[in-house]
Order: sequence, then structure tokens, then C-alpha cells
Amino acid sequence: MSDKSREPGIVLTPEEKKRQRQRNVAIAIALAGLCVMFWVITLVKGPAMLQRPM
Repeated sequence: MSDKSREPGIVLTPEEKKRQRQRNVAIAIALAGLCVMFWVITLVKGPAMLQRPM
């Protein structure tokens, strides 16, 4: 199959590409923040988590 026989699909304008990149960066920052938050909570709770009654 040649690539020229394919339709171009959705073509984004430069403004749409910029907004999409901004959304991706915001999602990445939020995900990294959650990871850091879970890591800090785990460090704060520490070994006390393992000594709880079952």
C-alpha cells in the first residue's frame, strides 16, 4: 500500500496543536504530582503501616 492512497485524516491547525501540547503538559504535571504525593505519603507512614492489626 502506498501512503499517497491514504486520506490525510484530521489535520490540526497550529493553534490546535499548541492547545493539545498544553493539555498534554498539564496532564503530565498532574500525574507526576500524584506520584510524588503517593511517594511522600508512603515515606511519612513508613513502618507504622506494617504494624497495624490484621
